[in-house]
Amino acid sequence: MQNIHGTNIKVLISKEQISNRIQELATHISADYAGKEITVICILKGSFVFVADLIREIKVPVSCEFMSVSSYGDAKTSSGEVKMNLDLSLPLDGKHILIMEDIVDSGLTLEFIKDLLSVRNPASIRCCSLLQKPDALKVDIEVDYHGFKIGNEFVVGYGLDYAQRYRELPYIGVVVQ
Repeated sequence: MQNIHGTNIKVLISKEQISNRIQELATHISADYAGKEITVICILKGSFVFVADLIREIKVPVSCEFMSVSSYGDAKTSSGEVKMNLDLSLPLDGKHILIMEDIVDSGLTLEFIKDLLSVRNPASIRCCSLLQKPDALKVDIEVDYHGFKIGNEFVVGYGLDYAQRYRELPYIGVVVQ
């Protein structure tokens, strides 16, 4: 248990576990994309830490684009309504796209993004998520690469926030009330 700014946070996934899993994911992604260039789509804001660490370990050429969508606001549960805040700046024609999410909860956000990008003529689309909540899925969505499967707890740290707080934590934790 850690006390961060007066709030108790239980460590769920340690910094070391995250680092080891990123190495494994990078090896797998690099093998799958051998001889190709990947356009990584970083879904802001939650996935920026994960994306920064992962792309430094990938051994094929990588370009980055950024997109911002939201379904949480400052709440602990998804509203179910996905809102586009920032779209991509470049076309995707013929590119190998890797959508990078911090967490797949209901699956609605990832489904929205995948549908939106698929009509832009990419060569391929795959998805990578640091965390997955299989029990919370509301749609059948495929995540090609995932770091960890977790339960339905609300998590913070390593880029994930609660009302814009706790992104700076080097681990994934659960706020304990």
